[in-house]
Amino acid sequence: MSELIKWFEKRRETKALATVQRHLVLTTGIVADLEMAIGAAIRKDEKEKQRYIERVTSGEKEADGLRRKVMDDVSKGELSPIDRADLMELVKRVDMVADWSRESTRVLTAISMEQVPTALKDVFMEMVRNVKDCAISLQKCVNKMMTKPEEALQAADTVERKEEKVDDIHEKARILLGKEDLPTAGVAVLVSQLFEALEMIADSCEDACDQVRVIMVRK
Repeated sequence: MSELIKWFEKRRETKALATVQRHLVLTTGIVADLEMAIGAAIRKDEKEKQRYIERVTSGEKEADGLRRKVMDDVSKGELSPIDRADLMELVKRVDMVADWSRESTRVLTAISMEQVPTALKDVFMEMVRNVKDCAISLQKCVNKMMTKPEEALQAADTVERKEEKVDDIHEKARILLGKEDLPTAGVAVLVSQLFEALEMIADSCEDACDQVRVIMVRK
């Protein structure tokens, strides 16, 4: 078992770990807010859409602050350089989930949803729901690593399966995008960019759970 896992077991209530937990909860909430923003955009509820976009924006900024705080706390602690690097890398990868959620809202802001066919809107909602499931599974995975490390690798496998499902939906979206008659090339590009950004959220979840695997197997 890695020294970092032993440190989790001995010092579960330290400031650094509490901040990691806050960062995870915040990141999962950001993805949930993104789902709400996309839903509001599809319903043409501009006020609600903007409210949730603002929540994603402020949440992403807060997540950046927590990431920096974790790195500052860990740099002053007792961990070895390699364990510090492992934990910092994990937090950076989790933070990319928040970053790509923010990027998704930037694209969403530019899309005129009344110009998007219903079939593509349905895939947006299917995809973002599964992306949220992926983020929730990542949160559970990292929590397992810190509290029940014997279950962490199995939890990482769950994240990977969720990410693969998002990939499948993205493939379906591409095929549908090629068949649908969109009014302008600009709308087509923006729709494609939103699908890509959503997929990157799920990819970032998988990258983070890969780092959990690195921590778990390091001797």
